[in-house]
Amino acid sequence: MRNDYIAILETGVPPAGLDATYGTYADMFAQLLASEGRSFKVFKTLAGELPEQDENLKGVVITGSPAGVYEDDPWIAALMDWLRALDTETPVVGICFGHQVMAQAWGGHVEKSHKGWGIGLHEYEVQAHDLWQELAGAGATRIACAVTHQDQVVKKPENAIVLAGSDFTPHGALYYTQRKGLSFQCHPEFCEDFASDLLISRRGIRIDPALVDQALTTLKKPSQRHDLLGAISKFLSA
Repeated sequence: MRNDYIAILETGVPPAGLDATYGTYADMFAQLLASEGRSFKVFKTLAGELPEQDENLKGVVITGSPAGVYEDDPWIAALMDWLRALDTETPVVGICFGHQVMAQAWGGHVEKSHKGWGIGLHEYEVQAHDLWQELAGAGATRIACAVTHQDQVVKKPENAIVLAGSDFTPHGALYYTQRKGLSFQCHPEFCEDFASDLLISRRGIRIDPALVDQALTTLKKPSQRHDLLGAISKFLSA
């Protein structure tokens, strides 16, 4: 009997206390991407766990993390080696750190941005309109979603198309052409309440209070997070 599954690579965890209310990042994805016949396995990649690359692995989701892909932690290097060795027909979705580590592993470059923190609800302009229509079934020219990051993809891999971006984050979403890869700098898995509580937990500790207060007001605006989640779900099933 086949035991096909989608691997969720957990590369970070919510701040203490928020996981009790909202679950882990892996929990969020497993709930939001659940569908009939779809099975998930969570791998604590932060602790060095990675899936076997066999016929049962039908897709990969890489979560966000406070780590930087340029750091010298062994688990980050192991993850990038794992990604380089992965069958190009296996769909991979990356979010925030996942977006960055895919780019870094596959020929791009990531740095801590001189622009500082990106937080709150950011808008990306869709650049590959036909592709976005195919993925999301939505004809929007701009997509808004919660973000929280300092690092950015500053050079995209040659085999990646910019799906959407902004002046602040030019490589906000990438689609890979020579393998099955889709990634977003933003966080479609974050509901408004979690995104707000996460920012509040970092207010005055990691991020300037005034910037947090400004960002909190933007989270009240409409988001297209469910369009992004729909695109991710469709991509994983392709």
